Amino acid sequence: MLQSRPQPMTPKDGCVWITGASSGIGAALALEMATQGWQVAISARRQAALDEIAQQHPHIHAFVGDVTDRAAMHLVVAAMEAELGPIALAVLNAGIYLPTALPEFDATLFDRTFEVNLTGTINAMAPVVPLMVERGKGRLVLVSSVAGYGGLPTSAAYGASKAALFNLGESMAMDLAASGVGVSMIAPGFVKTPATDVNTFPMPFIIPAEEAAKRMVAGLAKGKTHISFPKRFSLFLRAINMLPRGLYVRLVGLTKR
Repeated sequence: MLQSRPQPMTPKDGCVWITGASSGIGAALALEMATQGWQVAISARRQAALDEIAQQHPHIHAFVGDVTDRAAMHLVVAAMEAELGPIALAVLNAGIYLPTALPEFDATLFDRTFEVNLTGTINAMAPVVPLMVERGKGRLVLVSSVAGYGGLPTSAAYGASKAALFNLGESMAMDLAASGVGVSMIAPGFVKTPATDVNTFPMPFIIPAEEAAKRMVAGLAKGKTHISFPKRFSLFLRAINMLPRGLYVRLVGLTKR
């Protein structure tokens, strides 16, 4: 018998915590959720950048914390819940993109990418998952990427870390279903942020961070487990990933030439 799906969270259930919220999607999401009535706790490494976001809406509250520091995440979550009440939504958005252009192979790029994108997500989950399970409700939101669907040129480290997040999120959804805690996976395509501003390659269907935030909020309000955008780009990538792997690699590899 199928288990009932955990319910969507609302502002009545508690606050929302967004990691990596000092710029880009995280900052746009904080503003969008604040306008929707949420008390929003934002965290990142840079105090000044967080304060600038918090000053834009009275419902946004800044907490400095580096996701690569697990002990700091426990302290941040404790401070958030002491000030704002229970965390109902944890949007684990912190991430970095470091291109891995061969033939030079720099293993440290992989170390740093996984430290932030994967281990950083786990570090943020460590203090909040037990609290949600104890309360019998809550939702984890893991921000992956369409790059996690399959390999892409110059994305060996980034894509692998995002693919790991898909596996992590799906496994956690299975393990937490009976507890009443939900898990949602976010798979953005190209979104205009400081990170993508430095890209020199074509970025089809790129959308503003504000539009990405609106689509995330709309999907979370419905309790969706997988939210991807832009829709046409996401569907295209998911479709070509159904090809035989050898053919997929040859076709996608042509985009680098």
